[in-house]
Amino acid sequence: MFAQVVSGSITSFPTGNKGLEIVTSRYSADDVTADVYPAGHEQAGQRIHTWSENDVKEGLKYPASIYTLWSESERNAIGIYTVEIDNTNFKNQEWYINTDQTYTFDADAGTVTAAYGTATARKHADTTWTQAQIDDASLVGTAPDGADTNTVRLEGLKTVLIRNVKLKSANELSKTDWYVVRKSEESTAIPSAITTHRRAVRSKVAAMETAITNASNTPALETLYTYTTDSDGVTTRPLGEIPTLE
Repeated sequence: MFAQVVSGSITSFPTGNKGLEIVTSRYSADDVTADVYPAGHEQAGQRIHTWSENDVKEGLKYPASIYTLWSESERNAIGIYTVEIDNTNFKNQEWYINTDQTYTFDADAGTVTAAYGTATARKHADTTWTQAQIDDASLVGTAPDGADTNTVRLEGLKTVLIRNVKLKSANELSKTDWYVVRKSEESTAIPSAITTHRRAVRSKVAAMETAITNASNTPALETLYTYTTDSDGVTTRPLGEIPTLE
């Protein structure tokens, strides 16, 4: 990504896929008015050209190759800078809402930087309707019928994460559901390994739900899901994993 700097200010962001025109001057209203044959001329009052105010008067055109073949210093000389991305404040979008980037030109360093502001943590708990929101005439039709102050308005991360855990466990259990059906229909015993596995899945899901529920804030939830590798090269996360059938 590139930025064009004119008189110390960022004016545009060339895409780099087409040539560039650097404008040094434009026609003024006086230029346009003066652009006629002088009085007494046989064509007095007729415009010589079709220029309009703010049309380019003087400028230089450069091919698209300046973005690929020129050095950074050569581009800087004509006011074109490669945008440097500062991800210092950028956070995992699963857990945070990042701001738009702010672009800054540093004349002393000769750099253009795109930086993020302070990210906002996503809500970890559900947001419920307030009585004022339910009663607000401008929100009529938004709150569901029968809503009260315990009704969820926006789901928090905890609700979403617990639902995902339940879905994954259901998928894992579905692999061995046929054993349960067979026992019900034909009284065939379920292998002990299968019974042990299904109990382990349910037990782990209960523990995962408890850990998610007890997380005090969004950073705590992020920690539960963050993988780390120990000295033996084993990668794990505090939340653990749902057991899978070997």
